[in-house]
Amino acid sequence: MASTVLIIDDEPGILSSVGGVLADEGYETLSASCGLDGLTLFREKLPEVVFLDIWLPDRDGLEVLQALREIDPKAAVIMISGHGTVSTAVKAVKMGAYDYLEKPLAYNQVLEAVDGALAHRQSLLDERRQPMAVADAADRDQIARELRPPARLPLVQKGRKRQKTIRRSTVVYGLGLHSGKRTGMVLQPLPPDTGIHFLTLPAATAIPAHVDSVGETDYATTLEKDGETIRTVEHLLSALHAVGVTNLLVKIHGEVPVLDGSSAELCKVLEEAGIETQRVGRWELVVDRPYEVGDGNKRLLIEPYDGFLISYQLSYPPPIGEQFVTFELDSYERYKEEIAAARTFGFMKDIKMIAELGLGSGGRLDNCILVGVDNVINTELRFPDEFARHKILDIIGDLYLLGFPIRGKVTARFTGHRDNIAILREIQKQNA
Repeated sequence: MASTVLIIDDEPGILSSVGGVLADEGYETLSASCGLDGLTLFREKLPEVVFLDIWLPDRDGLEVLQALREIDPKAAVIMISGHGTVSTAVKAVKMGAYDYLEKPLAYNQVLEAVDGALAHRQSLLDERRQPMAVADAADRDQIARELRPPARLPLVQKGRKRQKTIRRSTVVYGLGLHSGKRTGMVLQPLPPDTGIHFLTLPAATAIPAHVDSVGETDYATTLEKDGETIRTVEHLLSALHAVGVTNLLVKIHGEVPVLDGSSAELCKVLEEAGIETQRVGRWELVVDRPYEVGDGNKRLLIEPYDGFLISYQLSYPPPIGEQFVTFELDSYERYKEEIAAARTFGFMKDIKMIAELGLGSGGRLDNCILVGVDNVINTELRFPDEFARHKILDIIGDLYLLGFPIRGKVTARFTGHRDNIAILREIQKQNA
């Protein structure tokens, strides 16, 4: 049976064009030119997906969104606007909208949004029948038996702290920064000495969060195995490193959600799930001598230190300029205050090249810092040196791919994901 899509918009051209695109693909379409008529049709027909304009002649689109969600909390609503703002988009998503699209709407954009909205709605229905966030104990135990923790290099020792996992399972939905697709992940606790593992959906390929699984490092860190990939793992791993989670199963569709471009929202997710301290000592890698990669101006050095200290230096033309930040990960609270909120950034001049590489499709005005010729285009900075702080956030995440927290001092100059992974491989090489 064909899925039904309701389009609520006061522009006849939108009603006819979007309706025509969907009808050609076999969807049943309904249309309304005002909020009241749209709500009436929704109550009568209960369509699976709704395209809803922000500006309507009789009421605010956000009011209509709230009313739709009251009628059906599982309503998959795609907000559309030709003159919306970032704050409006964020508010709509927080109120339960599945997505937010800017006019004019492209053919593929409409179809991808509908496909994603239907999949999202189905996941909510499945979750209601058997909550996705609640792991089946027998299934989880079986997975845990099949997973293997990373090999312990000679430098790995029992540390002063204990291993941790999350107290209860939880679900995170969002947009993939590079795929541009709606994505989701389920975080589930695992027993001690298991490690952090990703499980791809629907293929169920287990990929350990380890440097040996790293594939691409262009603009993000990607894990891969048997043709399956997990993109943009560094922000999640950074939050896990900071809070001290050592054992976790992440069931995921393709890419970690970018959320606001930092790890702040991921920290909130972990806090809401709760952190459970396990009765087993935590392993950590104790740096015994200097390890270095890079050439010319780029340099990444790790050397002995009783703690985990990172110094990062970068230099770009204005408006970024020279930035230097030193941060010691001696508490989760300090990480949240000084690093977690620092967002990923990109340059207008690189957008065409990034697009040609098939990346950056999920970049939005509210999930990254966009840098123009002489100014930041889309947002106010959260820190004067937010760019360098985000580089430290990435280092904390990427270095966790050694499989253990590191005790040592990191000094980095003009480096990125590729260098972070290279230093881990250098440590492996010298301790094989």
